[in-house]
Amino acid sequence: MGTSTAYGGPSGSTPLIPSWLGSSGDADGPAETSPNDQTSSVPPAPPNRPAILEPSDPNRFMGPRSNFTRFAHSGGNDRASLGRAVSSYVSTSAGGTRQAAQRMGASRGAGTRLLGFLTDVQTRGATEALRTLNLEGLAGRPIDEVFIGLADYICPNAGTVDDGIAREAFIETIIELTTMGIADLDALTADQMQTVFELYATHAIEARLCNDIGTKLITMPANAQTALRIQEQLRDFIRNGVSDALTSARTETPVLTQDRIQSFVDLVYERSFGILKALGDVEAYQ
Repeated sequence: MGTSTAYGGPSGSTPLIPSWLGSSGDADGPAETSPNDQTSSVPPAPPNRPAILEPSDPNRFMGPRSNFTRFAHSGGNDRASLGRAVSSYVSTSAGGTRQAAQRMGASRGAGTRLLGFLTDVQTRGATEALRTLNLEGLAGRPIDEVFIGLADYICPNAGTVDDGIAREAFIETIIELTTMGIADLDALTADQMQTVFELYATHAIEARLCNDIGTKLITMPANAQTALRIQEQLRDFIRNGVSDALTSARTETPVLTQDRIQSFVDLVYERSFGILKALGDVEAYQ
């Protein structure tokens, strides 16, 4: 979670959905009229400006951060505080499941490109999928080397925190794959493809949560083993939600084609946050 240690988290005044995640409107402005045209009485149209964002609750991160800090203070034993932190983050800090998913802007894009590439591998083979990206020199290499070579395509880094989260999640996914015995891209099964995407979405949501409400996760515990235990508990909690969401989405879309990937990824993120909120509520009241 390297990004989480370098960023103090957003302030409450940060819009729920940052303006740079969506369209900024028509940059061309109104059409110009000729200075010699004296007959037109129609006034020029006003420029198309981006919508003014509603002010956010400046305290919306306070509750989730306090509960997450209590969870970290407990060394990972206070599961109720973890549940309250995640549940209130989704419902209050992020503005609900759909807006929580929209906040995963760069990670949604990276997930779409990752799943699109893996789907292409399943359809045409690794060599042809890599040739499309002018990376055919990576054909036949171990999957971790291929993914490192794909990093700039999957998650281009524009220097924002959101881009950093997407890239960090991809690197964490590569590291985890090396310990799971998934090494041959050409032999990748449908279930392994799901595992790769599940890992990526898990790491992306984890990094988003840690940047927003868990900025003290690394500095709070007294020792490295405690910090690792807290991080593992958080990751397992998130992965359970992502796994259930992905299984549900795959049931509805058993055959994934390129034109369905973006909507599939968006659905998985949205359902993941919904399931995480439900799991958090269960933990909070046990």
